[in-house]
Amino acid sequence: MSNKPADKIQDLQYFGEFGGVNPSISDSATYTFLHAKTMLDTFEGHAEGCYLYSRHSSPSNLYLGEALAAMEHTETANVAASGMGAITSVLLQICGAGDHIVSSRTIYGGSYAFMKNFAPKLNITTSFVDITSLESVEAAITKNTKIIYCELESNPLLEIANIPELSKIAKKHNVKLVVDNTFTPLIFTPKNLGADVTIHSLTKFINGTNDTVGGVVCGTQEFINDLRSVQDGAAMLLGPVMDSLRAASVLKNLRTLHIRMKKHSENALYLADHFEKDGLKVVYPGLKSHKDHELFKTMNNKEYGFGGIMTIDVGTIEKANELMELMQNENLGYLAVSLGFYKTLFSASGTSTSSEIPTEEQVKMGLSNGIVRFSIGLDNDIERTYQSMRNCMEKVGVLNTKQESVL
Repeated sequence: MSNKPADKIQDLQYFGEFGGVNPSISDSATYTFLHAKTMLDTFEGHAEGCYLYSRHSSPSNLYLGEALAAMEHTETANVAASGMGAITSVLLQICGAGDHIVSSRTIYGGSYAFMKNFAPKLNITTSFVDITSLESVEAAITKNTKIIYCELESNPLLEIANIPELSKIAKKHNVKLVVDNTFTPLIFTPKNLGADVTIHSLTKFINGTNDTVGGVVCGTQEFINDLRSVQDGAAMLLGPVMDSLRAASVLKNLRTLHIRMKKHSENALYLADHFEKDGLKVVYPGLKSHKDHELFKTMNNKEYGFGGIMTIDVGTIEKANELMELMQNENLGYLAVSLGFYKTLFSASGTSTSSEIPTEEQVKMGLSNGIVRFSIGLDNDIERTYQSMRNCMEKVGVLNTKQESVL
């Protein structure tokens, strides 16, 4: 069997109960038992292969979880109703009152808001640090620290976390390294780099059609069992369960993820390279100008490229809004949050997906209000897309109309 993430998904074989090439959807909230003792054993976690209640697990969710665990090279996985459902379950499973988290300061706004504003209500505190500074990470660890949390590629600044070195720090201090890999499925395999737990928002690249919200936690069998425990499991007791119909839908889309990620990466690299040569302030890890370009290449699964996300700093929020509205009117994409769609999506991160982060913190981390985050789509003619986007940039004054491309 191949050791490549996509091939491990491909090698999984599920038949429907009537021989269908897709597994049958388990359209049930509860399940019957032939014997009363089996019900008791299942409640106590001792009846493998038996289903209790769909908030605990279901066949459809387990199929999807198995496929995602194969992709991430973990023992197993638990799917959730949203990415935040996955993230918060993990943090609350590992941490209790009095515990401490060391987190990257550049993360999705919802993750930041949970750790900054909600977790303190439970007496869980967080230190936000520059995750690219290993000295800062280690200096922030206290005797109460239980987690180092980061996004492998950060939202929205696209900084790259050095997972092997962060893993060494985590092991040294006996804390868990939790990695959000939403931006870079297949491109990175955090577990192989030393992560203890890998999280995704399935809503994004993995599903790819922006019709489903979902999340997943990939880890050891022991940790996932703890999450599902009817006694004290955060996933079980908080109830962020994914619907079986949605799980089946994501599983179907997962089968084409390897094709889509290659095309997202190919298109993003083309645009990033051309816009940088036009003189724009582009951040994309596939460019040699990206400060973490070489680090990226030491960790990635190379056939999937450098990902589908890039940013361009156009100077001001007014220019950003004008540009995005024009590009949407020209049918070049949608002014929308989220990412991983077949069409290009763009948003000004400081006033959208990172708006939960206070302005002064945004300034400290280098998040300009003129930064536009692009999730590059699957356009077949990317050269035409480039020319059309360039025309829009000229019209709004982001590119000087007299400026000649150096191409």
